[in-house]
Amino acid sequence: MDPKTTALWRIALKLGRRADERKAHGLLPPLFFVTDPVRTPDPVAIAGRLPKGAGIIYRTFGARDATAVGRALRRVADERGLVLLIGADEGLAAAVGADGVHLPERLIHRGPRLRARRPHWLLTGAAHGARALNAAKIARLDAALASPVFASHSPSAHGQLGPIRFASLVRGADIAVYALGGVNCQTASRLLGTGAAGVAAVEGLDVSPGQPQRRAPKRSRLA
Repeated sequence: MDPKTTALWRIALKLGRRADERKAHGLLPPLFFVTDPVRTPDPVAIAGRLPKGAGIIYRTFGARDATAVGRALRRVADERGLVLLIGADEGLAAAVGADGVHLPERLIHRGPRLRARRPHWLLTGAAHGARALNAAKIARLDAALASPVFASHSPSAHGQLGPIRFASLVRGADIAVYALGGVNCQTASRLLGTGAAGVAAVEGLDVSPGQPQRRAPKRSRLA
């Protein structure tokens, strides 16, 4: 692992060990790598450097090569002992043999039907406030990714929760909650003691060699 990923992983492990919610449906990874077509242009390379036990959330945003990338990520996940979730696409998740689905906030209501059809899948969802966290619990999701916790380059990020407000959301949520948005090896230490089940990062992990991080253009919220 590169130094940034190593540092972030160590903090994620500390957070995960303190979160009893991880036992809700199998074992939730303490760290999720969340892909982005612009900011992480080579997700397979990044996945290949993740530690055993980490997770990947592959968000396709309609990419034409989504199936090929999904299958490549599945191979890496099998080789390295990673959990693979597909964003918002049950069909693709089934086709590539993923371990579950990550739902954007606007699709959280699909949780119960997904749970009925795929009882062994890991289901997570995006949440931007207390109402969405409650909806994720009602929808029988295993975990929610609350964002943005810190300042983020994501075009869907508006403001930031900060550690204090994030901790308050976690205390009021009866579901495992991950911190997303501006999470990296510098900011993650501020999450200790918040009750977070772990962290989720986009640019907090090193990008592939020769592939600089880039600011994403504006688009609809699909986190």
